[in-house]
Amino acid sequence: MSLAAFKDTIDLLTRLPVLWVPGIACGMLAAMLWLVLNRSGTFFTARLLLIFSLVALFFISGMLVAVKKNSGSLRGMISDGTSNFFRLLVPTLVIAFSILLVFVMVVLTLTLIGAKPDAGLLTFLVFGVVLPTVMLTFFYDTAVIFEGKKIFESLQRSIEVVTANLMEVILFFAGCLLIFVTTSFAMLVIWTAFLADRLEPITEYNTTQIQSFTSDQITTMIGADGVWITAFIIFCWIAFLVPLLYTYKACFYRLISGKLAPIQQQTGEYDSKGRWYKY
Repeated sequence: MSLAAFKDTIDLLTRLPVLWVPGIACGMLAAMLWLVLNRSGTFFTARLLLIFSLVALFFISGMLVAVKKNSGSLRGMISDGTSNFFRLLVPTLVIAFSILLVFVMVVLTLTLIGAKPDAGLLTFLVFGVVLPTVMLTFFYDTAVIFEGKKIFESLQRSIEVVTANLMEVILFFAGCLLIFVTTSFAMLVIWTAFLADRLEPITEYNTTQIQSFTSDQITTMIGADGVWITAFIIFCWIAFLVPLLYTYKACFYRLISGKLAPIQQQTGEYDSKGRWYKY
C-alpha cells in the first residue's frame, strides 16, 4: 500500500503543479529563518518560527484539500486554506500542549523530590512519550480534511487508523524516512560541492578540533556568500520535501482509510417486543 500511495503521489505532483506552491512557500520561509538566525540570532528567529509555522499550516491545509479533490488552483488553495486553517490549528495545538504538559509535569515532579532531569530521562520522554504520540496522531489533519472530523474526533480517527494498520503505517514511516534521508543527503552533497574550497580545512582537523567545532565557526568559514548559498540549498530542499511528504501522506491516508470505515454509533432503543428503533 505504501508503494501504491507513492505512485499516486508522483501522479498528483506531475498533474497538479499547484501542489508545489506550499513547498515553495515553506522553502522561502525556511531560507528566511536561516538568514535571520545568522544576522540577528535566536531571539528574533524563535518568534519568526512561530509565525512562519502558522503560514505553513495555512498552505498545507489548502494542499490537503487539493489532494482530496484531485484538482485545484492557486485561488482555490488559498480559499480552502482559509476555510480549513482553524480546523487544523486547534488539534495541532492540542497535541503540542499535551506533549508540553507531560514534560512540565515530569520536570516539576523531579524538582519537588530534589532530583534533576538528566539525558537518560529526556531520552525516555522523547522515545516513550513524544514519538508514540506523534505516530498515533500523525493523520489527524488528513482526518479533518478527508472526513470532516472535529478536534478530538480527528485524533481518535488517527489513532484508530494507525492501530488497525500498524505494519502498513510502519512501512509508510520507513518510506518517509527514506525520502527524508535521500533528499537530505543529496542536498548535503550539492552544498558541499558549492563550498568545497572553503570547507577543505576541516579535512585537516584532528579529533580534538572536530569535537570543539561549533556552528559559528562554520558560518565564519563559509563567509557571507556561503550563507546565501546555504539559504538557497535550504529553499530547494524544503520546496521539494514538503510537497512530496505531505502528498504522500494524504495519498496513503486516502488508501488506508478506505479499508477501515469509521465506526458510526447509532442511538435508539428497543421496544417491548425487541424491535430496534433508531433516533
